[in-house]
Amino acid sequence: MPVTALLGRLKQGHRTIGFPVSEPVLPDRYRGRPALDAAKCEAGCEACAAVCPTQALRIKKGKPGIDLGACLFCGECAGACKSGALRFTREYSLAARTRADLQAGLEPAKLAAALDAKARSLFGRSLKLRQVSAGGCNACEADTNVLNTVVFDLGRFGVQFVASPRHADGLLITGPVPENMRLALRKTYEALPPPKLVIAAGACAISGGPYVGHPEVHNGAAELLPVDLYIPGCPPHPMTTLDGLLRLLGRIESD
Repeated sequence: MPVTALLGRLKQGHRTIGFPVSEPVLPDRYRGRPALDAAKCEAGCEACAAVCPTQALRIKKGKPGIDLGACLFCGECAGACKSGALRFTREYSLAARTRADLQAGLEPAKLAAALDAKARSLFGRSLKLRQVSAGGCNACEADTNVLNTVVFDLGRFGVQFVASPRHADGLLITGPVPENMRLALRKTYEALPPPKLVIAAGACAISGGPYVGHPEVHNGAAELLPVDLYIPGCPPHPMTTLDGLLRLLGRIESD
């Protein structure tokens, strides 16, 4: 390697983030978990729900509730809320173990719990994943691939993406799973040696996203496969994905 290249590397210094020991630095425009100030919410106002493109936000008994699995984090609801009752926080911990935990409204979140002791003994230090793009737009796929860069260095946690499902412990699925991907996804899942995990990443893979209800879409992975971890977002920020994976492996304890 040329001397100039070596000097350049030394000048760059250490690029890998300190997470989970230290908190990550998020972009200024980052939108995390939505929050509601009930005291500011105007009775009878449904402006926020009216503009939601996926009906993730609904008014029940005069209070808005949100399905994080369907939310695109587009911010339209917060923009339509004239009273300022609804806003997006900078909270990046969003992953959950069950679909129901993503539909808990705007109450305190139930974050992903770790796998049981037996599963952690198998996957806790070495987890190989096969990523499957099931009709995705490439946004979730791109932000998942970012985890392999020196900034996040997913490999330091023993997690690695592999080329073949026969070398994998689980699938990380993106996209709404259209009918023309149903058989391919099923065969990929069956090629995994047991025991195996399934992770649904992004609104499309969780609920169908903006394509929910379309006759050619299966509204996410859970209609076809048992899902062990749901990672919300459109796309999920790399920190949300990393946080969810580490919680699943017991490397971060849920509150």
